[in-house]
Amino acid sequence: DHHCHGVVKADLDLAGFENLIAESTDPPPAGTSRFDSPLGLAVRRWCAPVLGLQPFASPQDYIARRADLGSDGVARSFLKEAGMGALLLDTGYRSEELHDLKAMGELAAVPVHEIVRLEAVAEAVAVSGVDASTYPSAFREALDDASREAVGLKTIVAYRGGFSFDPEPPSETEVVRAAGPFLEAAVSGRPRVADPVLLRFGIWSGVRLARERGFPIQFHSGWGDADLNLHLSNPTLLTGLIRKFDRLGVNVVFLHCYPFHRDAAYLSAVYGNVYFDVGSALHYHGPSASRLLAEAMEVAPFSKLLFSSDAFGLAEQYHLGAMLFRRALREVLVGWIEADQCDAVTAGRIAEGIARGNALRIYSLP
Repeated sequence: DHHCHGVVKADLDLAGFENLIAESTDPPPAGTSRFDSPLGLAVRRWCAPVLGLQPFASPQDYIARRADLGSDGVARSFLKEAGMGALLLDTGYRSEELHDLKAMGELAAVPVHEIVRLEAVAEAVAVSGVDASTYPSAFREALDDASREAVGLKTIVAYRGGFSFDPEPPSETEVVRAAGPFLEAAVSGRPRVADPVLLRFGIWSGVRLARERGFPIQFHSGWGDADLNLHLSNPTLLTGLIRKFDRLGVNVVFLHCYPFHRDAAYLSAVYGNVYFDVGSALHYHGPSASRLLAEAMEVAPFSKLLFSSDAFGLAEQYHLGAMLFRRALREVLVGWIEADQCDAVTAGRIAEGIARGNALRIYSLP
């Protein structure tokens, strides 16, 4: 699972659980619930039996059973059911609510590696007492320290203005000038790096590290919450940056991508340094997951598509991400075999690469 997050430490009531099965922060229409969705249906169908309930158990019965088992017991059950070989964990979002690397390793009983979020490093530096003149060096030093044991980097620039930014690295003078207002704002409240100059500086600092250590850089793309301007997260908007990264030998991995998964597939076919996944979109699609994966596989080289769950908060999302991926991939490949478009040996090689081999290669994992 090349992109995921920790699971919540706390036990969840019905409202808390429902908040984690939707990207929207708006309440559902009166008389409905967040279980009235493809993901909610998938939870009732595929997760209820893991907890010893009948398929399609009611939301109330499901949450009651969850409470009986406790959050860690639930997490162990679903992480075991998911059958992951390793987890690559983004630790840069709401980390105080979620289990950390060590705890996730214990719950999942598999190796867990860290992905460092560039914006989280910037926001930590902002409250460390540095001034604008020392911000560039402080950020680079903090990124080096945070990434010492990591296997990759991630940016959420898609959430901080989108992809239509200048692909050139900013000058040191520009960074110092932009750092002033950012640091002043950080003193009076929770820091949020959104200045395009600072975001570009973070990305290009990541490029330096990626070249030194052989890291890929993950970019959130497409599917996300209401903080996102969706049209500005189409990966094709980063074509200029992709070309620059390609010349430098830095791999780009687009995460989620829906509804731009075909655009990401095109980029992966044209540029040697582009990879992508449809993580989180699969479990949000629920019964339609196989159609989504089939579309992602229309033109993408089989060596360029990766598996991720993008599980966040709920261990159910690990299970659903893995299970729906396996079912969808099986449906696609068996369909090709039955149509005499592929043989079983080749299908097995394709499946192994997408599920495991491609991630092992680009993250330099054993």
